Amino acid sequence: MRQMIIIFFLLTGIHSFIMADALSSILDTKELRVCIWPEYYGISYVDPRTQALKGIDVDLAYELGKDLGVSIVFVESSFATLIVDIQNKRCDIAMFAIGRTPLRMEQLTLTTPHLASDIYAIATKSNRRIHEWEDIDKPHVVVAVAKGTYHVDIMKQRLIRAKLLIVDSFTAREQEVEAGRADVFMTDYPFGMRMIEQKEWAKLIKPSQPFHITPYGWAMAQGETRFL
Repeated sequence: MRQMIIIFFLLTGIHSFIMADALSSILDTKELRVCIWPEYYGISYVDPRTQALKGIDVDLAYELGKDLGVSIVFVESSFATLIVDIQNKRCDIAMFAIGRTPLRMEQLTLTTPHLASDIYAIATKSNRRIHEWEDIDKPHVVVAVAKGTYHVDIMKQRLIRAKLLIVDSFTAREQEVEAGRADVFMTDYPFGMRMIEQKEWAKLIKPSQPFHITPYGWAMAQGETRFL
């Protein structure tokens, strides 16, 4: 019941935010184009065994489609291409737990958050230097982050002693840690859970106290939506 109440407020709210022109176009085509990142475990994830797309934002996208009376067309996107994809109208809305950052708030319209996550770290079980969160920001430790994620700016601000390594993709940050070229990579809770469930070598390092909790919502182009 609680989940259905949350869905009700999310969907009735976003329905009222869509301006007449954008809504008219969606209703005319009978399609809502939804940008997703298909590697986001628990959010918008393609199961490699079944090829089924699943996750909380996938479920909510289908509910939104039902609310509007249209079909859902998923469009592959990523955090690195999110802003460009929306501004170039590759999709009507991005629904893959978009973290609220100053840059995104400046260039996109973000919905009311429905999720939140702190930052977590992934290290190898064999790493002798990293046992707990306090081991991360120390000399000679290399911390990997993926380009386009909010982790880049946050870790630039927060790291004092460790070296920050910015890589081009999520796969690259994983490879850097597994190969030993980086000690940890920074992620959020959903992706961290994917790593420890699917990678035998991975261990999850949790912050000993709240580090930087980021609210997540959905994103749309500026000028196409408004908020109450």
